[in-house]
Amino acid sequence: MKVSELGEFGLIDLLAKMAGGGDERLLIGIGDDAAAWQGDDSIQLASVDSFVEGVHFTPETTPWQEVGWKALAVNLSDIAAMGGIPRYALVALSLTDDSEVEDVAALYSGMLKLAKQYGVTIVGGDISRAPLVAIAITILGSSPTQKILTRSSAQAGEIVAVTGQLGAAAAGLEVLKGQRRLDPEADTRLKNAFLHPTPHIAEGLLLVDQGVKTAIDISDGLVADLNQICKASQVGARLEVERVPVEPTVKTAFSERALELALSGGEDYELLFTASAEIVDKVKKAASCPVTAIGEITAGKGVTLVDKEGNPFKLAKAGWEHF
Repeated sequence: MKVSELGEFGLIDLLAKMAGGGDERLLIGIGDDAAAWQGDDSIQLASVDSFVEGVHFTPETTPWQEVGWKALAVNLSDIAAMGGIPRYALVALSLTDDSEVEDVAALYSGMLKLAKQYGVTIVGGDISRAPLVAIAITILGSSPTQKILTRSSAQAGEIVAVTGQLGAAAAGLEVLKGQRRLDPEADTRLKNAFLHPTPHIAEGLLLVDQGVKTAIDISDGLVADLNQICKASQVGARLEVERVPVEPTVKTAFSERALELALSGGEDYELLFTASAEIVDKVKKAASCPVTAIGEITAGKGVTLVDKEGNPFKLAKAGWEHF
C-alpha cells in the first residue's frame, strides 16, 4: 500500500501503534499536538513540525523572513494547544546548493523576532544539503501546572467553542497567489493573516486555568481538526455552521466562499476546545479575544454539519491532509 492510499492520519495511527508506549513517565505520546511527560518538577512538552518548500510555502508567495516567522509560529501553536509555555527550539535547515546567504539570514531573523516575543531561545539544530529548502523545528516547553490540554478528553454534552475568527489565512493565501484583488487595507490584512499567524500561548494557559481539558489548534481546518478531537475522544460532534465566526474582511471579499474558507481553509491557528457550558462562559468572560460556541459534542462518531434550521450542510472538503 502506498502512503497516498493510507493517508496522512492513517500513517500517523500506524506509526503510533508501532512506537507504542512503555515509558511510565510518558503522559501523551504520538497523536496529539505535542508529546508530554512527567519531568522532575513539571510536565515537559515537545513538538516537531516541518516547513517544506513547495508544500508549505513558495518563495513567490512568502518572503524568507516570513517563512522563518511562520515555521516557528506553527510549532509554538502546538505548545499553546497543550496549554504550555514554549522554552527552547532546535532548528534543522535543509538548503539547496544555490541558497543565498542573505535569504537564510532573513529566514533566521524572522524566527528570532518571534522567538524573542515569546521568550523562546534557539539552542541548536542542524544544516544539510537537499534538493529543496526545508525547515524542521523541535520545540521544548513545559506546563506551569500539573494539567495539560489534550485531544482525547472530550465528553458528550460538552460545548464546542473556538477563539478568534476564522478564514483569514486561507483567504490571504488566495490573495498572495493573485486569485483575488482587494483594496489595500483588506489586501494587507488577509496577507498578514497567512504570513504572520499568532500562537495563542496566553489563551492556552487561560483554558487550563478555567478548567478546560480538551483543545487543538486549527491548522488543517476547523472541521478536520474537530474530527481529530472526535476520533481521539471516541465521540461525535454537531457543528452549527452559521455560528462559526468568520473574519469580517473574508465575509466582504469572499462572500460566496467565506464560510467554506472558515470551515476548511485552515492555518488560522486559533484554539478549538470543548468544555461544559459553565466553563465556556467563564472563558468568554476572562479571555481578551472573542470566544464563540459553535456546537456540541455528541455520543456518535465524526462531525455532523447543520445549518440554522438543523438541516444537513454539505462541505466539499473538510480540510488539509498531506496524502
